[in-house]
Amino acid sequence: MLITVTGRRSGRRFTIPVGYRETDMGLEIAVGWPERKRWWRNLRGGAPVVVRLHGEEHEGWAEAHGDEGAGVTVSVALDPEPAGSATVPPEWSGSAQRS
Repeated sequence: MLITVTGRRSGRRFTIPVGYRETDMGLEIAVGWPERKRWWRNLRGGAPVVVRLHGEEHEGWAEAHGDEGAGVTVSVALDPEPAGSATVPPEWSGSAQRS
């Protein structure tokens, strides 16, 4: 799977190949060696992403949980429609995702 993340400060888009598992709520990415990687930090507090999965791109909302010491997991809620065919629902706006 490929995930595209936008840098919070730079605004640059980064596409990264990642391993994942499907859950009842969407997708879950276990970040290996999180102390060596930076992309997941852009997902603290949640952010929109684009995921290429099974040959189709999907828009979604991703949020990183954990830290370098305890381990990092990224939860992704996907729009069921391919990217560009639907808008992101208001509940994915970020404010509803923060706790």
